[in-house]
Amino acid sequence: MPLGDSVVSSESKFCNWPVVQFKEKKVNYREQYTPGPASGAQIIKDGEKWTLVLVRDLHHPPEKVWQALTDPAHLREWAPFDADGNLGTVGATVNLTTVGAPALRVTETTVTRADAPNLLEYKWGGFDMRWQLEAFGAGTRLTLWTNIGHRFIAMGAAGWHICFDVMDHLLSGTPLGRMVGPDAMKFGGWQRLNAEYAKQFGIESPDWPPPAAQK
Repeated sequence: MPLGDSVVSSESKFCNWPVVQFKEKKVNYREQYTPGPASGAQIIKDGEKWTLVLVRDLHHPPEKVWQALTDPAHLREWAPFDADGNLGTVGATVNLTTVGAPALRVTETTVTRADAPNLLEYKWGGFDMRWQLEAFGAGTRLTLWTNIGHRFIAMGAAGWHICFDVMDHLLSGTPLGRMVGPDAMKFGGWQRLNAEYAKQFGIESPDWPPPAAQK
């Protein structure tokens, strides 16, 4: 009778009973992942400058979240950019490479504020990035302020929503794998979030990706 995923060891021929070794099945957490509804977001309008504010409660202490925000190895697992240095020191100059851009896009940034594990500020391309971490129960209330063009602010909210989910899973030991750029836009959950945030903000969001590219 077949033993399914079990393997009979070659050593079994030297004893009366077979030695059975069971293969460990690797859990694919991404297949089980569905993002929650659009929430925790608002827009601050200052003339033509719009700032997206996103708030997320995470089940991890500020020190652990701070590491995810500043350490290159952690950023590589969830963020929309790679960093060639640690972002946790004021004055540090770090190159940020956007993931999934049509052409290579590298931005040199200087960390302007790094009050571990509470406040972090730098620029990513033309975007201001301000992170605030507050102890909240046994976890962290994480707030991001970042400026995004009017037409793309719902798309940005959808993208960061998923990035925060991926970070939370990473810190929980159930990694989803990075989901950013065009790869995220093909994901049905991103398309739903894009529409939900656009409705919440009272704006029209471009239909992206085009229907032919959606899966």
